[in-house]
Amino acid sequence: MSDLDARCATLRSLHVPGEPLLLPNAWDVASARAVEAAGFPVVATTSAGVAAALGHQDHEGAPGEEMLAAAARIVSGVEVPVTVDAEAGYGMDPQDLVTALREIGAAGCNLEDTDHATGELRDAGPHAEWLAAVREAAARQEYELVINARIDVFLRAASTGGERPQAELVDEALRRADAYVDAGVDCVYPILLWELDPLKRFLSEHLGPVNAVRIPPSASVPALARLGVARISWGGQLAHGSIEWLSGKLGSLGDD
Repeated sequence: MSDLDARCATLRSLHVPGEPLLLPNAWDVASARAVEAAGFPVVATTSAGVAAALGHQDHEGAPGEEMLAAAARIVSGVEVPVTVDAEAGYGMDPQDLVTALREIGAAGCNLEDTDHATGELRDAGPHAEWLAAVREAAARQEYELVINARIDVFLRAASTGGERPQAELVDEALRRADAYVDAGVDCVYPILLWELDPLKRFLSEHLGPVNAVRIPPSASVPALARLGVARISWGGQLAHGSIEWLSGKLGSLGDD
């Protein structure tokens, strides 16, 4: 087994419902090394943090080649497996995307179902076909890439300022989850699904591994584990929090 195969196998094995993989998301080599030094078995990148460090906005505001180059530096800078936030694939052909991820040594990736050119959700069917093409491309390369499919229905509702209850969006999220799993993904990520009852329903009706985001309104890590979550991410919160801390520190330097 190659080193990359072993990293993929390790990452996949850590998706255990009820014993979630904790992923404090890193944005550069220094933050990735801090995550590794703290004892976490995997490093995940955050597109928001990486893009900000490169001087760009999130949601594919940064050129894909710059984002992947930053991910490559993170992968080479730590010993543990790295799963890369590849956003919506940067408009790349599945074969080219998989080749790029394999070349940098990524054990896994996040792929989201927002079309950033329009700001709208992609139709579930065509997106599932695209995910299947990513899985097929990885299989042709004998690459056991761990694919985490982000489901953006709750994020989209929040970003448009709507007040639609999350419970009303669960059916659509489950429909997408089933389609993406049928396409060959390893885990689904209904980002911003934090309300307890809708989350319980999603977890009870989708039996595969589920990634939850740990945002302030959500349940605690132990509570999410008890619900059966297999993976918990912090997204861009640590990157944004670090900048906020630095801004406050800089504002008080003259008082020292």
